[in-house]
Amino acid sequence: MNVLKEKMIAYIGKLSSNKFLLTLRDAFVLVSALPLIAGFATMISSVFLDPNGIIFGEQGLHLGALFTGSQEMFMQSGFAQGLQTAQSIFSYFAQGTISINGLLICIAFAYMLSKRYYRKNKEPIITVFYALAAFFICIPWSFTTMIDGSEVVVNGFANSSFLGISGIFSALLISGITVWLYNTLLNKGFKIKMPASVPPAVAKSFESLIPGTLTISVFILATVLCVQFTGKTIPEEMLSLLQEPALAISKTGAFAFISQFTWSLFMWLGIHPSSIWGAIFGMTWDIAANENVAGLAHNLYSTMFMNYSTIAAGTFALAPVLALLIFSKSAHSKSVSKVALMPAVFNISEPITFGLPIVLNPIYLIPFVIVQPLCFYLAVFMTKIGFIPIVCNNVPWTVPPIISGILFTGTLTGGIVQLINLGVATAIYIPFVKIADRLEAKKEEQRMEKETEKEVKKAEKKMIEKAEEGNI
Repeated sequence: MNVLKEKMIAYIGKLSSNKFLLTLRDAFVLVSALPLIAGFATMISSVFLDPNGIIFGEQGLHLGALFTGSQEMFMQSGFAQGLQTAQSIFSYFAQGTISINGLLICIAFAYMLSKRYYRKNKEPIITVFYALAAFFICIPWSFTTMIDGSEVVVNGFANSSFLGISGIFSALLISGITVWLYNTLLNKGFKIKMPASVPPAVAKSFESLIPGTLTISVFILATVLCVQFTGKTIPEEMLSLLQEPALAISKTGAFAFISQFTWSLFMWLGIHPSSIWGAIFGMTWDIAANENVAGLAHNLYSTMFMNYSTIAAGTFALAPVLALLIFSKSAHSKSVSKVALMPAVFNISEPITFGLPIVLNPIYLIPFVIVQPLCFYLAVFMTKIGFIPIVCNNVPWTVPPIISGILFTGTLTGGIVQLINLGVATAIYIPFVKIADRLEAKKEEQRMEKETEKEVKKAEKKMIEKAEEGNI
């Protein structure tokens, strides 16, 4: 087992430190704040401003009917219309964030790739400019819309859907190729050398002319050929060939189980799971989550659902802390759990996972690994039977359990499911806490026995020394 553990740690550690995966992950992390803002706005809109939501709706606190006598009268009131106006204002947050997510990924990935792989290029922002130019060359500049009940093709305007979720895959590919091609040409000497008297900013711009022009020309040629032979632009072709199959796979139960099982396993091995799954989720479940927030789809599996059912439900942090606080008799475990309690309330697991520790602790391997997929599928079951709706609100994972459950789902039942998951997770930890206590007590007993033996030997030695002195 030790040999197997060491081999797994070495392999996964090598994978998690892969330079390209880290670059890909960091690109998604760099732009993650903007979709989170959209998630906040959507959450406020759907939870607090929706006239049919948890505050004023029939499925919630019934405040609308309470104020006006009936839900129908409330919906006709000026207050309800004001709430709907506020909802329309809050929709601008999504338009300025999720609607341009693909564009943001193009910028972030080009910037991070330039910094990580081409350190000689002192102006990575210039590479970003060419990546943006290539991206806009490749995206379709026409789209079909409905006008007066008829389909109309609009030409000469960028298809905005490819600036958002639909363009993420193509944004990664286009920006990656741009960075590689531009820097390769630049390093090969395809540049205009300016005299030393020319200001550095001007010199850098002129140096980029030849490699930049050649790079853009490659994408123009690729776009022309793609449209000529397939009738589609590169992002449209990629959407049908790559992104859609990847998203289809990510919607399967097998993908969900593997991700949830290995997430906690990696954490037990001391490897942060986001270093492995961050990039994968960025191209699958994050897209599904953004589609849910934008109202474009109702995907069951998404990063929001994972956060709701496991991390924000306290299964990682609060469950082991509660089990230790209530059932452990070990002084060490009690003291660690008391320190870890406040961070655990906000779903921060590091104090307990590394302080107890749970990481690489064989006693806690089984509960730590099985709790996440079990609670995940409990929430899946509750969703499929209609007890909770599809998670469409993006809530920070640090919001405490039950509160976050209500906000994630926009229903009181969302908090109930999180409470059930927290209770189940805590119950699973209890027998292992008791096993750890017994082992700790046994170790303490053995330690006391050894100390007693040492004291006995010391006493015997003193008696022998005194006896020898008396004989002398």
